[in-house]
Amino acid sequence: MRMMKFPKRYLIVILTFICTSVCYIERVGFSIAYTFAADGAGVNQSSKGKILSAFYYGYACSQVPGGWVAQRIGGRKVLLLSFLLWSMTCALVPPNPNLVLTLVVARLLVGVAQGFIFPSIHTVLAQWVPPHERSRSVSLTTSGMYLGAAAGMLFLPSLVKYQGPQSVFLAEAALGAMWSLLWFTYATDPPRSEHPKATAAGFGESLLPIKGGQKFKVENGGNTVRTSTKIPWKRILISLPVWAIVVNNFTFHYALYVLMNWLPTYFELGLKLSLQEMGSSKMMPYLNMFIFSNIGGMLADHFVTKRILSLTNTRKFLNTVGFIVASLALMAIPVFRTSNGAVLCSSVALGFLALGRAGFAVNHMDIAPRYAGIVMGVSNTAGTLAGIIGVDLSGKLLEAARAIDSDLSSAESWKMVFFIPGFLCIFSSVVFLLFATGERIFD
Repeated sequence: MRMMKFPKRYLIVILTFICTSVCYIERVGFSIAYTFAADGAGVNQSSKGKILSAFYYGYACSQVPGGWVAQRIGGRKVLLLSFLLWSMTCALVPPNPNLVLTLVVARLLVGVAQGFIFPSIHTVLAQWVPPHERSRSVSLTTSGMYLGAAAGMLFLPSLVKYQGPQSVFLAEAALGAMWSLLWFTYATDPPRSEHPKATAAGFGESLLPIKGGQKFKVENGGNTVRTSTKIPWKRILISLPVWAIVVNNFTFHYALYVLMNWLPTYFELGLKLSLQEMGSSKMMPYLNMFIFSNIGGMLADHFVTKRILSLTNTRKFLNTVGFIVASLALMAIPVFRTSNGAVLCSSVALGFLALGRAGFAVNHMDIAPRYAGIVMGVSNTAGTLAGIIGVDLSGKLLEAARAIDSDLSSAESWKMVFFIPGFLCIFSSVVFLLFATGERIFD
C-alpha cells in the first residue's frame, strides 16, 4: 500500500537521474579507456583531442532535432530509442586506437543518440513536475551526470588496467540495456485528466503531444479549447532570456568537458600521478558536483516557496555565485602542484558550476514550459559546441606547449587550458545577470 502512494512523478525523476548517471559513466569511460589505449600506441595529444571531440559533433547535430521530436511524439519514447541506439553502438566500439575512422564514426553515432536524451528529459520533466518542485527535480536528474562521472573515475581505471579497454565498452552497453528495460517497464506519460490547476501552472497533460497537431487547453471557466502547437522558432531564437541560457550553457559545458576529458591527462602528465594510485580522490570533483547540484536545487525551491527571493532573483543569485567561485577555482588549478591542491581546486570549480545549474539549467522550464525540450535543445547545442571547441582547442594548446615543455609537466603548459573557462565563467555570469528572467514568456 505504501508503494501505491509513492507519486509516479518521483519515480520518473529517479529514472531520469539513473539515465544521466549511465550516460556520464559512458562518457568518462570512453575517455579513460581510449586514453589508456592511445597512450600505449603513442598517439599524440592533438590526435587524441580529435577522437575525444568526435562525440560532440554528433551530439551537436541532434540537440534541436531531439527537442523537436520529443515535442512531437513525446520524450518518453524518444528517450528509450536513444538509449538503445547508443548502447548497441557502444558494444561494437573497437578498442584499437589505430582504427581512427571506425572510432570517429562510432563516437559520432553515440553522440547523435545521446543528443536526443537531454531535450527528451526536459520534455518529460516539464510534463510531470509542477513548478514548485522543478529546481530540485532538475537538479537531482542532472546530478546523476556527476555521480556517474564520479563512479566512472573510481572504478573504470582499474577495469581498464586489469581487463582492457574493451571491457569498459561492454560494461557501459550492459548498463544502457538495463536502464532501457527499467524505463520501458515503469515510465508512462502523465494521465490526460483535464486538471485546471496543472494546465494553468504549465505542466501535466497540457504539454503532451496530441495527434493532428493540436492540443486541448483548459481555460479558467473549465471549458476546453483547441490551441495550435506551432513552435515559435523566431521568438525563441531572438529572445534575450533564451540567449542568456545559451551563453551560460556554453560556458558550463566548456569547463565541464575540458575537465572531464583532460583532467586525467593533467594528473598523469602535469602532476606525474597514476590514476590507479590516486584511489578515491580522483572521483571527488564529480562527487562534489553531485552534492552541490542538489544543494542548489533545494536552495532554489526554498527561496521561491518561502518567498525569500523572486524566481528571477533566485535564478540570478545562484547562477552568479556558482560561476564566479568556479572561475577563481579553475584559474587556480595549475597554481597548485600537488594532487591534493589539484583535486581541491577542480572539486570547488565543478561543485560551484553545478550549484550554478540551479540558475540557468532550470530556466528553460521557467520561460517556456511547453517548449522546454526545444529550448533545451537550442541551448544544449551551444553546450555541445563548447565540447567540440574546448576539447579540441585544449589538445592543440597542449601540443603547442610541447615546444617549450616536452613532457607537459610545468604549470605554464596548462595555464591557458584552465584560464579560458575561468574567464568564460565571469563573462557568462554577467550576461545572465543582465538578460535572464524567471517569468514565463512563451505560452
